[in-house]
Amino acid sequence: MKKIAATLTALALLASDATTLALAQDYAKYSPEAMEGELARIASKQLSVMVPMRDGVRLSTDIYLPKNASGRLPVILWKTPYNEGKLKGSTQRYVLESVKRGYVFIVQSERGRYFSEGDWQILGNPQTDGYDTLSWIAQQPWSNGKVGTLGCSSSAEWQLALAALNHPAHAAMVPMSAGAGIGKVGRFQEQGNWYTGGVPRNLFFVWLYGVDNPLRARLPAGIQDERLRARVEAYNDLHASKPAVDWNKQIRHLPVDRMLSSLGEPPATFEQFIGRTPADPGWRQGGLYHEGMGWGVPALWFNSWYDVSIGPNLELFNHARAAGTDKEASANQYAVVAPIPHCAYSRMGPDTTVGARAMGDTSFDVDGAVYGWFDRWLKGDAKAFPASTPHVRYYEMGANRWHGASTWPPQNARPMRLYLRSGGRANSLHGDGRLSMEAPAAGEAPDRYRYDPMNPVQTIGGGDCCNGGIVVPGAFDQRPVEVRSDVLVYTSDPLPQAVSVAGFVDAVLKVSSNAKDTDFAVKLVDVAPDGTAWIIGDTIFRARYRNGFERPEPLKAGEVATIRPSPIATAIQFGAGHRIRVEVTSSNFPKFVRNLNTGGPNESEKEGVVADNALHHDAANPSYIELPVLR
Repeated sequence: MKKIAATLTALALLASDATTLALAQDYAKYSPEAMEGELARIASKQLSVMVPMRDGVRLSTDIYLPKNASGRLPVILWKTPYNEGKLKGSTQRYVLESVKRGYVFIVQSERGRYFSEGDWQILGNPQTDGYDTLSWIAQQPWSNGKVGTLGCSSSAEWQLALAALNHPAHAAMVPMSAGAGIGKVGRFQEQGNWYTGGVPRNLFFVWLYGVDNPLRARLPAGIQDERLRARVEAYNDLHASKPAVDWNKQIRHLPVDRMLSSLGEPPATFEQFIGRTPADPGWRQGGLYHEGMGWGVPALWFNSWYDVSIGPNLELFNHARAAGTDKEASANQYAVVAPIPHCAYSRMGPDTTVGARAMGDTSFDVDGAVYGWFDRWLKGDAKAFPASTPHVRYYEMGANRWHGASTWPPQNARPMRLYLRSGGRANSLHGDGRLSMEAPAAGEAPDRYRYDPMNPVQTIGGGDCCNGGIVVPGAFDQRPVEVRSDVLVYTSDPLPQAVSVAGFVDAVLKVSSNAKDTDFAVKLVDVAPDGTAWIIGDTIFRARYRNGFERPEPLKAGEVATIRPSPIATAIQFGAGHRIRVEVTSSNFPKFVRNLNTGGPNESEKEGVVADNALHHDAANPSYIELPVLR
């Protein structure tokens, strides 16, 4: 008992100013039970409050209020599809720290999840349920009418479409790793990470198996007594435990559109989405944010280089700054970009390893920034988040240091074009492929390879998440796949001096195939002097969409086509003695669904054909990448 008391006393004495270390580091030495006890000491709880939506559906909402607080208080809202009936992990830490800092903290389950009524949809109807929740909060006697939204991944993604509505109570937002909330913005049309370059990503299939549950248990309708609901919630969290799946095996299932039904799952969201093309109007009927919707909320964005959708995140950041529908909101967009995987901000510190690569000291005061931001907009403390703060703070990998910039890409970034060249034998690490600043001459022979969808190139690292373990995100050596003859490898000479790249990396490929459709995958690699080939980023593009997602067209045998994959976003210093490498092939599996090369409805087909593909790089058809180099 003395130990527990001492722990609680120490916890109560934790500093709560804006220079505290990250919460996960601060609270790591305290047990969940100790934090629960401390929260009971400083907060009063209202659990299972049923907040009504405009259509009569009620959302289960837990409210944590500072004890002995006087007057109306600012509010932080955390909305989630996950099980937060019993606080744990980052949610528990944020609730405790927020209450200590004088905030009301609200955790709300999305429509159709756990004790919330209604039927679930991805992102939880943000434009109606989010708006109605803000209106309800603003009317409560303990609310000062200013609400900040906070969360990572799904708890961030619903915020984006809500920001377009510019609710008067929505004073500020902190979306962290929020890419799956983005439909189409600028050069990216990924429809919530369902696609990259028109190629479906497998991660969502795994995620939906765990989250989408049309057979979920529900409370009987008509229970109005909140005390009874809270009591039921205390001993029954309605959290379904589905059968375990060997995803490394199941992800190979064909046809793709039967991947979940073959497990015995009833038709649900997966079946609704898998038949859509990237331009299907159905993507605009849900909760995704699309350009043209406007932007109305000051935002502090947290993103990371090895996340699933860093490109769309930074494109949306730029879009929000330029939107102009609310000048104050557009003028107050700030971004932090770290060298970590999805939602791994608590892993930043003095000795950070991402994948297998040491990233150095990545320390960043995440919570000082978050609460400084909320103090600025919810409490009116202008000094808490100074106007001198750079609009972009990003970590340059390789150099292993933080930078500040006023724009993304940084204003001093200039394109450097490197041409993909060879003597016609760039196949594998042992071929003759090279990156050159000199444009190719007439008659330079193309590089050819055979893509068999039944023997795809394996994914090793890069940006990914939430995939049941089929891909481990981060920086890993690519040489195990670079030895394959169906991987074209182009490498620069050793660099005489360091080259810093920060921005969007663009590729233009001149390709041909004997198949009606196929994919082209591109990878950017940093080759260390010892030969280790660290993945920096990757992208992919489905050839049928080369003239626009609205205009799918089959390839014509032997005809050279132009492919412009979605850009790769990064900040990397290629050190002196390092080499820059680009890989080109036609698969990156299991990260991306395999193209069966038939030109037909790929996701409902079971049989594929082998494609003979070529990358051209002569004077009339140059293939190249453009790197945003800092001058």
